[in-house]
Amino acid sequence: MTSQPVNHTAEERRLAEAKQVETLTGDATKAINWRLWGTYLSDRQWGTVREDYSPDGTAWDYLPHDHARSRAYRWGEDGLAGFCDLKQRLCFALALWNGVDPILKERPFGLTNGEGNHGEDVKEYYFHLDNTPTHSYAKWLYKYPQQWFPYTDLVNENARRKADPHSFEYELLDTGCFADNRYFDVVVEFAKKSPTDILIQISVTNRGPEAAVIHVL
Repeated sequence: MTSQPVNHTAEERRLAEAKQVETLTGDATKAINWRLWGTYLSDRQWGTVREDYSPDGTAWDYLPHDHARSRAYRWGEDGLAGFCDLKQRLCFALALWNGVDPILKERPFGLTNGEGNHGEDVKEYYFHLDNTPTHSYAKWLYKYPQQWFPYTDLVNENARRKADPHSFEYELLDTGCFADNRYFDVVVEFAKKSPTDILIQISVTNRGPEAAVIHVL
């Protein structure tokens, strides 16, 4: 019986090459490897126990979101649509500004474990839409309000609801900041031409009824 040739997909070929490199070197960073770059950057580094130097082990209170833009992390980085090398020596991520927020949108906003009425919670809408095993292609979507992002409102209202353990969480959609579809869809796509040749495409769509400003860094 004659065996038929196997038609491998492009991603299967990349996986085979990556496996061969890892077998030969024992260290994927010592040779060209399809996994050398990928979506390894965390969405949130603030508030993690890894960055906790508090005297009583209160990681959430020691480094909340409000501190993140003014502090240097020791054990990692974070960002929107993050892409980096295996050891996070070089990190790529987005910074957005709608022209009205008091800070740049550089990382997902969320409540600490003590602020949320149901514990820790990220109050954002972002979606990892696609990602191949070798990160040869990845796609990410973020929905950014055109008006003032309701940081204070989210903190205060969830704190008020803590008195009732049966109350629902107060989410970003509940604040009305997406009224009349006044938001941007920000889509980021990564595609590798080779293990070290990475193409990045950023597409921004205004979903609102009028022209609006957004700065993309």
